Amino acid sequence: MIITAVERKPKRRGRVDVYVDGAPAFDVARSIATSHGLRPGMPIAREQIDAMVAADVRRQALDVAAAMLARRPHSEREVRLRLKQRKFEPALVDETVRKLVSAKLLDDAEFARSWTESRDRTSPRGQRLIVQELRANGVEAGVAQEAASAVSDEDAAYRLASRRLRSLERLEHDAFRNRLGAYLQRRGFGWDICRATVARCWRELGRDAAEEEAVGL
Repeated sequence: MIITAVERKPKRRGRVDVYVDGAPAFDVARSIATSHGLRPGMPIAREQIDAMVAADVRRQALDVAAAMLARRPHSEREVRLRLKQRKFEPALVDETVRKLVSAKLLDDAEFARSWTESRDRTSPRGQRLIVQELRANGVEAGVAQEAASAVSDEDAAYRLASRRLRSLERLEHDAFRNRLGAYLQRRGFGWDICRATVARCWRELGRDAAEEEAVGL
């Protein structure tokens, strides 16, 4: 078999079509074609074609994963899911993940730390909910718990509640307590933290402390 043409692939930047014996045979990344010295008139065997195509598919899988990780950290489960969605073979998915882990580009512990920091900065929530979210992303329980432990539930609950005070400040005490307390519970905070945070916010509004005591807040 003889290569008869190597042409840029239309609308696929960085890829080339390779013609063998006058007919389209395969396409690969231009970098692979260059590294193998593909050119018209060059003899090529089926084994060489298969090896180049396999190398190209491996490169594509790495490119997909690298593009994900360039935007933000991801868990191993997220990367596996994306590669599966892109129809890569299970064995190649495993190989790609191993390479990324070995290169320290994929690290569930780092993902968990980054996730926790982002949540605490932009949308505070309790340790319990953070652990649930990390577990849903495939992070092992111990790793998830260690990352979430960096969050102070007391501090996070207060910061979150402070953002709601303007919309709640005109409510009577019972309605204030119920609405703010339920909101904090939905965000993963335990009852003791919710109770203390509601009391703190009520006092900071300058409302009647006697009312607070009367209802047993």
